[in-house]
Amino acid sequence: MVTAQKPRVLVSDKLSETAVDIFRNNGIDVDFLPDVGKDKEKLLEIIGGYDGLAIRSATKVTEKIIGAADRLKVVGRAGIGVDNVDIPAASRKGIIVMNTPFGNSITTAEHAIALLLGGPPVPAADISTRAGKWEKSKFMGVEITSKTLGLIGCGNIGSIVAKRARGLAMKVVAFDPFLSQEKADELGVEKADLDTVFARADFITLHVPLTDKTRNIVNAESIAKMKDRVRIINCARGGLVVEADLAEGT
Repeated sequence: MVTAQKPRVLVSDKLSETAVDIFRNNGIDVDFLPDVGKDKEKLLEIIGGYDGLAIRSATKVTEKIIGAADRLKVVGRAGIGVDNVDIPAASRKGIIVMNTPFGNSITTAEHAIALLLGGPPVPAADISTRAGKWEKSKFMGVEITSKTLGLIGCGNIGSIVAKRARGLAMKVVAFDPFLSQEKADELGVEKADLDTVFARADFITLHVPLTDKTRNIVNAESIAKMKDRVRIINCARGGLVVEADLAEGT
């Protein structure tokens, strides 16, 4: 009698032991090697022996890695974005790429709201006060009531930010090609094109993946369309903003 071989999964980034135990408890042979993702050559050397690969952000699943993955059937990322995986190369080999789109949606949305409320002055004001100073005028904040929040992306995370912002008496205008009018009405937000969001927003938050269409979406040209002293909050991907242009525009 031939015994079926257990599927083998490599966890190449840091995950909780609970996550690793889920594999083991489901009859999967799992190797938890959380530092391998940072070692491209080691990953290339061993990937051929695995049916599944579980990653976070450190592992870069390049075309070269995929080419050496003779047994690989699935790549699972414990996170939302999959821009660290070469999707076209995986698709050509029939490898399924999965993510966890709701895994940290609330956490990320609330982090964006926290930055919107607090902003840069809070840590600096804390240090100043602890030093015995009282520099109130130096750390003036801004009220958000009745201000306009511009959302770039109104999916899982953006829609949560919209709900929280509406609860804080903000007006919300959103750009998202996939946002239906019905959903916009449900959230209490106004759909608009990108230029309108740039022109009207007092605060702008970014909630889109990094793709060819979204890369450098905030640049010198878009900044020129914005209000003076607009506040931009990026809890998505760094490549969405041309940081040199942002520094030039401040």
